[in-house]
Amino acid sequence: MKLKEYFDFSEVFGYYFRKKDPTRPTNETIKAMHWSNKISIAGLIIGIIVIIYKNFIK
Repeated sequence: MKLKEYFDFSEVFGYYFRKKDPTRPTNETIKAMHWSNKISIAGLIIGIIVIIYKNFIK
């Protein structure tokens, strides 16, 4: 694998910035699940940035 493939965040950005699909069923449980997934992904990205900063920049 090339290094470029490890840093391909297109799926993450697609998850955050996709258009709403009118054919997809929605209810409160699914909305809550998607919000918790978004918060988890954001926390993971922030954690990775902090680790990189502490180990390589500082």
